[in-house]
Amino acid sequence: MEEENRIAKDIVESAIRVHRKLGPGLLESAYQAALAYLLIKKGYKVEKEKDQPVQFEEVKLDVGYRIDLLVNEKVVVELKTVDKLSKIHLAQTLTYLKLSKCRLGLLLNFNVLLMKDGIKRVINT
Repeated sequence: MEEENRIAKDIVESAIRVHRKLGPGLLESAYQAALAYLLIKKGYKVEKEKDQPVQFEEVKLDVGYRIDLLVNEKVVVELKTVDKLSKIHLAQTLTYLKLSKCRLGLLLNFNVLLMKDGIKRVINT
């Protein structure tokens, strides 16, 4: 989990930087592109809109699930631009963690005055 924590620290720092530059009120796609850019610049492998099939018995079902950002195949990042994070956002992030078999996820809401208030760490136990 040490590597995931190091990656998460860089993601949070980058998200704060993006939020300071762009502020709240933009579309999710703008924050996704800016955050991916900064993480790639730091040397991370970043997959945007990563298809995530559902395994059902012996078949993989491609049913449209997409992880906003998958960093180094270790940390799931789910981005939001909502008034308030809800339990369903947390459940969605946890589902992506389970489907991808990752242990750590970050749920980031950019529609806040201070980015620190829009960060939720999610652990798949």
